[in-house]
Amino acid sequence: MTGYLLSRLAQSAILVLIVSAVIFGIVHSAPGGPSILNNPDVDPRLARDISERLGLNDPLPVQYGRWITNLLQGRMGTSYQYSLPVWSLILERMQATILLGGVALLAAIALSIPLGMVSAIRRYSVWDYLATFVAFVGVSVPVFWLGIMLIILFSVTLNLLPSSGMFTIGAPFSIGDRLRHLLMPALVLATLPLAQLTRYARSGTLEVIRQDYVRTARAKGLGERLVLFRHVLRNALIPFVTVVAVLVPRVLGGAAITESVFAWPGMGRLAVEAAFTRDYPLVMGITVVIAIFVVICNLLADLVYGLLDPRIRLGG
Repeated sequence: MTGYLLSRLAQSAILVLIVSAVIFGIVHSAPGGPSILNNPDVDPRLARDISERLGLNDPLPVQYGRWITNLLQGRMGTSYQYSLPVWSLILERMQATILLGGVALLAAIALSIPLGMVSAIRRYSVWDYLATFVAFVGVSVPVFWLGIMLIILFSVTLNLLPSSGMFTIGAPFSIGDRLRHLLMPALVLATLPLAQLTRYARSGTLEVIRQDYVRTARAKGLGERLVLFRHVLRNALIPFVTVVAVLVPRVLGGAAITESVFAWPGMGRLAVEAAFTRDYPLVMGITVVIAIFVVICNLLADLVYGLLDPRIRLGG
């Protein structure tokens, strides 16, 4: 186990390094440059001085070498747009994104498992067709369109839920107020993973209930509920865990759109703003944080495999 973890950590470090180099090249190759240097109100000589001071005139490999050296020392640089340390900006927005993405993903997981199992157990029934229809709708509907429709319905027409923000400005802290602001963006963000996870839970359950050990358990007289929870559910979750690990970066990516639609003050919205203003340090900082998070989720998924299926052995 120790050898496997060390090997995966080494591979993960190389992967993050490659991702950072590719993103660094793409971001710095985009036309336009930082908005602070393209402001018509800024004197051209001052803009050249700022560019020289920031090292933007150096060759790209030199800039990347300087950036990666600072990163290894725990420094992500200073945001061009906010004039604040990148790490502090990310930490400030990360809590909102984790709250939104965590609630959405947990809701999708909690609902998809029973929906998928019921759909598989009652195959070709009304419940199966209904779950399949809902899953296809969830995969097909664009996130931004669904968010706008919910705002029109629940905020504009019915006036039941707030249309933007994380809390009511000027109001005292209230869990109810936070939940009202969280409900719509979490629902929108959970739609796609819920649809995909339901289909995987259904297919995994269908595959497991046909296995010989399930028929043997039933032949021994075990109750149907015991068979489902002890033999079917645990083995059906193995491919399910894989999909959850893959969906984590998708949920984070979808958060950028959802946070923009609902003005949710999270890291995704911050990344969109940084991309528009060509805030190189901020874009790179957010990219590295997300890459590290995705790598950690994939590593945890591999470890969970061994717990769910004793046949899987993690090499030393």
